[in-house]
Amino acid sequence: MTCFSEENTVEKLVKVNSVFANNDYTLFVELSDGRSGIFDVKPYLEKGVFKQLKDKNYFKQVKPFFCGIAWPDEQDFSADTIAYELKQLKSHNNKSVDRT
Repeated sequence: MTCFSEENTVEKLVKVNSVFANNDYTLFVELSDGRSGIFDVKPYLEKGVFKQLKDKNYFKQVKPFFCGIAWPDEQDFSADTIAYELKQLKSHNNKSVDRT
């Protein structure tokens, strides 16, 4: 998939392929560049529109949206933010851990 940069030119950018909500306000995220890991949402839960994410049933409604992720009431994180803050999971052979 291609995403648009701020200059409205087509570039290959990292995107979120899949996202799974955990009970501890973290997300397991798989990115298009092959990385996967944990994105911790807890630092954002007391900030503005993100306060709604404290409702665990609502938190679990996260979905990939454009290149990042979003919830039904439009709280979102860009793929760039997720990639920057991602705590990568590695297996013993230095490949991403399979969540299944």
